[in-house]
Amino acid sequence: MHVSPRPAPAFEAGVGLKPQHYKEALEGHHPLSFFEVHAENFFGLGGPPHRWLTAFREKFDLSIHGVCLSIGAPSALDVGHLQRLKLLVDRYQPKFVSEHLAWTGDSGIFHNDLLPVPLNAASFRYICDHVDEVQSRLGRQILIENPSLYLELRESDIAEPEFLNDLAKATGCGLLLDINNVFVSATNLGFEAQAYLDKIEARHVGEIHLAGHVVDPAAKEPLLIDNHGALICDEVLALYAAFVADKGPRPTLVEWDTDVPDFAVLIGETRRACRAIEAAAFVKSEMAHG
Repeated sequence: MHVSPRPAPAFEAGVGLKPQHYKEALEGHHPLSFFEVHAENFFGLGGPPHRWLTAFREKFDLSIHGVCLSIGAPSALDVGHLQRLKLLVDRYQPKFVSEHLAWTGDSGIFHNDLLPVPLNAASFRYICDHVDEVQSRLGRQILIENPSLYLELRESDIAEPEFLNDLAKATGCGLLLDINNVFVSATNLGFEAQAYLDKIEARHVGEIHLAGHVVDPAAKEPLLIDNHGALICDEVLALYAAFVADKGPRPTLVEWDTDVPDFAVLIGETRRACRAIEAAAFVKSEMAHG
């Protein structure tokens, strides 16, 4: 597929593409410049999913977001999975290809979740090898996303921002900075979200994710669940606006994967993000001028 490059708007906004929104998103008037799809939903070779995705690619940029490659597992990558991903990427030439700093399977056993990775010298070596393998096979850079965390692993002795920065430097990959995930992890594990973001080397960040979360009502201590099924909270928007005001804008995607609302709600969330950026930029300008 040959698609002419598109000029980037000042604020590039996207949302996750859902089947119930296909017609409105493709034919309606809205400010979005790109859409994200989960890679594994399009591993088939034809049919209605690809007819729709082809139509979208003719009008918009795409972000292909993998959830099952299991880059964080110590075992070898699934060659068949990687080949299907390459076919998809070659077919649609997306703006971004991304995966998670997590694992979903090991040695032929798979789990329906993004599981945490111990961050240490041993995992750094094999994750670098996996990222190198993926980028070599695809012939392009990928972005690695920070996960939501619910417990600390005893085997970890490298802070996540340092691990991600070093991974980007060692492999040439970029980072997909999920600010909701930072906030969820910070709340659950008891660290400062802003301090985490201050340590991320912004030159590696190619895309930003925003999403909603819920509070687990059964937990004795505050426990946030990254469910991608709620409005972006004000604290996450504030962290996002501060990061962009300081580091500059990045293409920003709103995720909403459970209890998916009307398309207009997703558009409203991208507009909230834009207003948050404008407000932070105004405050920064006022402070600079005394």
